[in-house]
Amino acid sequence: MFSNSHIGIDLGTANTLVYTKSKGLLIDEPTIVAVNTKTREIVAFGEEAKKMVGKTPTSIEVIRPLKDGVIADFDITTQLLKLIMQKAGKKLGTSLRKPTVVVCTPSGATSVERRAIQDAVRQSGAKEVQLMEEPVAAAIGAGLPVDEPVASMIVDIGGGTTEVGIISFGGVVASNTVKAAGDRMDEAIIHFVRKEYNVIIGEPTAELIKMTIGHALVPHAVEQMQVTGRDVVSGLPKTIYLSSTQVQGVLTESLETILEAIRATLETCPPELAGDIVDHGVILTGGGALLKGISEWLTQVIEVPVHLAPEPLQSVAIGTGKSYIVSDRKQKLAK
Repeated sequence: MFSNSHIGIDLGTANTLVYTKSKGLLIDEPTIVAVNTKTREIVAFGEEAKKMVGKTPTSIEVIRPLKDGVIADFDITTQLLKLIMQKAGKKLGTSLRKPTVVVCTPSGATSVERRAIQDAVRQSGAKEVQLMEEPVAAAIGAGLPVDEPVASMIVDIGGGTTEVGIISFGGVVASNTVKAAGDRMDEAIIHFVRKEYNVIIGEPTAELIKMTIGHALVPHAVEQMQVTGRDVVSGLPKTIYLSSTQVQGVLTESLETILEAIRATLETCPPELAGDIVDHGVILTGGGALLKGISEWLTQVIEVPVHLAPEPLQSVAIGTGKSYIVSDRKQKLAK
């Protein structure tokens, strides 16, 4: 049965979330760590480390141990997971001794990448590690009937990857993973500002621009935003003004890549399930789902209703926790 010793982890490129049935969402922290460059030990993680981006002395380096949905630095990821487990134990009021952990992996991850995630979670103190495909977890978290013979289509736009999946009978029928997601959009904004204005901005500023005046490819009232960065030539601080139409143009390439992944997944969908998708629509989850106008734009171009999940940022984490309830129900039905 599901107890405090069973936890679900959404180990994302941008954020790490921990969910339990008893307490709900326990932890929601950015997947960022501040590391001592000499000892390679973590001195801060999550929100505390995010505030240190671009502001640290040479003895401290702020890094993101995951890239494109998979582990880029194994040792740092293991350390981070240990700290997250300790924090989760404190919030539960009990120590998490050898918990059973459900952790998500991108549907396009290789066997080596899956093993790396499994080993990192196990070395952080887990008794048993169960891997779960992200589209399935996101669909469960969004409240879709994944264990029924009805097609559910999910588009999870995360930090490192965008996962597109069609789920029926608790499994993935068709899926696609592309690396056009939140991070790629931020990088495009940084590149544009440097090329157009000779001004260097950091990732947090680029993310703020995307969230404030970023729009999908739909008509909208033009907005402006004041942005401060460092002038490439003089090295001095410089203030510029960006418009929402400029940012929209910058995001076009990433958005069209996501659209192609959706179309490719729909093309491989069995015809019997296509009718269900037309009836029930497509569900958007992940941080990228909060981009202004994205559901309206996708509805127009794929001619299928597109809806936002109730908790788009937490869907995958909730799904990892609820997966125990689904599997428990299946076991009871089998008996």
